[in-house]
Amino acid sequence: MGTKLIIDTDPGVDDAFAIALAALSEDVDLLGVTTVFGNVPLESTTRNALRVLALCGRPDVPVAAGADRPLVHPQRRRAAHIHGSDGLSGRSAALPEAGREPDPAGAVSLLVSLLEAADEPVTIAPIGPLTNIALLLAAHPRVRDKIARIVVMGGGLGGGNITAVAEFNIWSDPEAARRVLVEENVPCVLVPLNLTLRCAVDSAWLGKLAAAGPIGTALNALTPDYLASYRKVLGWDGIAMHDAVAVAEAISPGILRTESYPVEIDCTLGPGRGATLVDLRPEGARDEGEGDVTPSTIEVAVDTDLDGLRGFVLGRLSRP
Repeated sequence: MGTKLIIDTDPGVDDAFAIALAALSEDVDLLGVTTVFGNVPLESTTRNALRVLALCGRPDVPVAAGADRPLVHPQRRRAAHIHGSDGLSGRSAALPEAGREPDPAGAVSLLVSLLEAADEPVTIAPIGPLTNIALLLAAHPRVRDKIARIVVMGGGLGGGNITAVAEFNIWSDPEAARRVLVEENVPCVLVPLNLTLRCAVDSAWLGKLAAAGPIGTALNALTPDYLASYRKVLGWDGIAMHDAVAVAEAISPGILRTESYPVEIDCTLGPGRGATLVDLRPEGARDEGEGDVTPSTIEVAVDTDLDGLRGFVLGRLSRP
């Protein structure tokens, strides 16, 4: 069937594109979707995930709601000013009704059951705050061996979007992000903000998507508030597909070029909170750690064929 994949998400316009990318890909076995607080409250992110799957004709994919707040400190603000009050530019009601309820067992229980039932390791793509994944790894360490890798959209090299130094997903729950990216021994790929911004698509790309068929038309219709926000960020008419870039790597390993670096997350309560600290120094110049402790490293996405990546996403989203 191809890549076995679980998406953990907080839809969000770019999350909607990412879910559709996986749901419409014939070489992906989308085992489940779990939801988390983030761009908007949990009730909205869960409803949005169900509706995007309904749009894609995928009622077979189970959905379960997870954490509605961070592990330790409250989330200070959401991203409704970017994604709209409902997370989808105020247009979530234009998507099909799901006609079903989320799995009552909850996100972590669904993750455990899907991983344990899988006959081969599973890729997890967390594209929102990492709270659900931190809870999974803390409470169920035995499932680590069933995880092929965790492809995270989050962080930024040299700057952020929610603060001067922090990217939104990591900033929303730095303690959870540190647990997953720094403390756990699970293969991780970090897809940071500075790369996903370079992968932004313009109005011509969105026009091709809208002309591709009813699913493309519906996805494009979710973008007005998001487009207005990113016009200020990019300086031209376009949107950043942050989460779809990470899911593209989850589907097609190597579509992004990665390099191995030590990473740390700032969990202090000062102005640096939520910053992703990537040690870009040459390997021989890095700190050796204390005693026998060697700083752990993860794969960080640093580059891609921009036109190839955009074409890959458009081609998958344009399928009937």
